[in-house]
Amino acid sequence: MGTTSHVVVIGAGLGGLAAACTAAARGHKVTLLDKNPWLGGKAAQLVLDAPDGSGSFRFDMGPTILTVPRVLRRIYAEAGRDQAKELPLIRLDPQWRCFFDDGTWIDLKENVEAMAAEMDRFAPGSGSGEGYKRFQRVSKHLHGVSEKFFFWKSVEGIGDTLDMRANLNPNTLADVMSLRMGQTVAKVIRGHVPDERLAQMLDHFCQYVGSNPYLAPAVLASIGDMQASEGVWYPVGGTRAVAEGLAKLAGELGADLRPSTDAARIEVENGRAVAVHTTTGERIACDAVISNMDSIRTYGELVGGSVGETYKRKGFEPACSGVVLYLGLNRRYDHLAHHCFVFSRDAEEEFDAIYKKGVPAPDPTAYLAATSVTDPTSAAPGGEALYVLVHTPHLRPHHDWNEMFPGYRQTILDKLKRTAGLEDIEERIVVERRLTPVDIHERYRVLDGAIYGLASHGSFLGAFKPGNRSRQVKGLYLAGGAAHPGPGMPMVMMSGWIAADALDTDLGGKGMSEAAREAGRREAEAA
Repeated sequence: MGTTSHVVVIGAGLGGLAAACTAAARGHKVTLLDKNPWLGGKAAQLVLDAPDGSGSFRFDMGPTILTVPRVLRRIYAEAGRDQAKELPLIRLDPQWRCFFDDGTWIDLKENVEAMAAEMDRFAPGSGSGEGYKRFQRVSKHLHGVSEKFFFWKSVEGIGDTLDMRANLNPNTLADVMSLRMGQTVAKVIRGHVPDERLAQMLDHFCQYVGSNPYLAPAVLASIGDMQASEGVWYPVGGTRAVAEGLAKLAGELGADLRPSTDAARIEVENGRAVAVHTTTGERIACDAVISNMDSIRTYGELVGGSVGETYKRKGFEPACSGVVLYLGLNRRYDHLAHHCFVFSRDAEEEFDAIYKKGVPAPDPTAYLAATSVTDPTSAAPGGEALYVLVHTPHLRPHHDWNEMFPGYRQTILDKLKRTAGLEDIEERIVVERRLTPVDIHERYRVLDGAIYGLASHGSFLGAFKPGNRSRQVKGLYLAGGAAHPGPGMPMVMMSGWIAADALDTDLGGKGMSEAAREAGRREAEAA
């Protein structure tokens, strides 16, 4: 096959950028469109100047926690490049600091043995340390099963991952049984770690992906091992550096990068994607399309017709949304770690409000990023660029965030004062911006303001998302948080890699290089 196949990527979020890099590295001609004037989607940056002219505060607007760095390593290796040189990362340990409603706190450490000992000190006599080690063994096994059946391949349902005729051997069946289908993450965690505070900390592996641990399938407990075995990382310069690094790589590989260019529709002829039309009336003919726009909105708005209707009827549920406060503080808090969780008084009450009642939680969990701990250049001297995220329900017709925001902002600040020891936070704020579910909905073309695409709910099939290779439209591939394998930075980038790999396979391309195969392996496999 020559290199003449032309791929149009719609949306330059991390999934679209990963897809563009991988497709271009494999010799395809790539045109990348994004409606926003920047590339990187939610991985955007906000810079606010201190009013006294002493400096500025730099915030990552979207994702702030990078895990599973081998996904990035593989994407760079596809192009014969070394990610560690081109996009340096700093390993964070402790990974998070956790503040609980009763005034206690604990650090989540990378090393499982050290963490287990810490848990026994924190909750003596509860058996939590041993329980944590058992939980991590389960998590490690689920990570291995995920690697075998879910990762690096296009999956939409159980049939894609299990060829029942070929796989009816005892080992595969044991793997499938071990996915604990029918069990939720919360149930798996509480079966091992009885202390409610520590269980709440472990629940938040699920919150990365915007899902309720009481509804999410047990396989998501594998995130525990991903974090313990592969670390939590801060890209030098912030998450924005990942978007900028991938955009630079795509450009160097010859991709035509076109910000401020909005796709209006995908032209489908005889069941195949043949062109993309922009809102300015341009028609870009192509051999394949990768959409990094929300998968349900891609089918509904860009493809339309009966295909769009089918996906609407499938009843996928948007994941939660959120309120983000970007607070420039004139003095930093020395007791904060780079990443902190400030937990709600009652996990069930909180998740019930967000996911069942569709109202903001009365006593929410807040996630904080205090980046100046690792990167002093992110804040004015002596200050802090404090990022505060609180999950909220996805948009409902009766939500008016202009009206709801002031009261909820106060609820959030009161929570930080009460549970995280930030008693004088209001005096320290010198500059501030916000993002509400409405802003998220309008900026990023997501479903009902959902930050994380589709919720992973349903203890049996909750792990399945729309597949990366469209079953409805030939030559259409999907990437992003609302496609397989789901949300979170590494998974979104993996979805882009899978979309490009599937497309390359379908067009008879050159496939993955040995270097890329090695770069993406788990250390557990490589050892």
